[in-house]
Amino acid sequence: MNLADLISVVLQDGLWSGIAALGFAMLFNAPRRTLIACALIGAAGHALRAFLMEFGIQIEAATLVGATLVGFASVWHARRLQVPSPIFAICGAIPMVPGTFAYRAMIGFIQVTTSDITTAPPLLADAGINFVKTALILSAIAVGIAAPTLLFRRRKPVV
Repeated sequence: MNLADLISVVLQDGLWSGIAALGFAMLFNAPRRTLIACALIGAAGHALRAFLMEFGIQIEAATLVGATLVGFASVWHARRLQVPSPIFAICGAIPMVPGTFAYRAMIGFIQVTTSDITTAPPLLADAGINFVKTALILSAIAVGIAAPTLLFRRRKPVV
């Protein structure tokens, strides 16, 4: 893939992810002054994930890096605009949720129930792989979003 194609893929991915993040921000009734930041954070996190995946990094690791960017950007914008960081983190992370893998896992498990003994093992293996990918991606999103808070949390002294 040449540089122009890479830039095109990443920008398109960021555009559509930013629109999705903006939609979820509006759905969750985020304050109007936070909408642009919600869209930018969602676009940046998903575009970074797409960029890394274009270089052969697995989706789970790329999601961890993208979600970490969302987490740090959320904390920074929350402090700058003096609003809770989940406003940005949730809207920015939702476009990274692995809906396709979860759908394939559930359909695979349903197909196993109606299959015979010869076709069930490959169906079960595919469904299991999709289920594990879903779980790992969701875990990467959770860890990535929580990382900045866990790293930079200010603890109050016990009196």
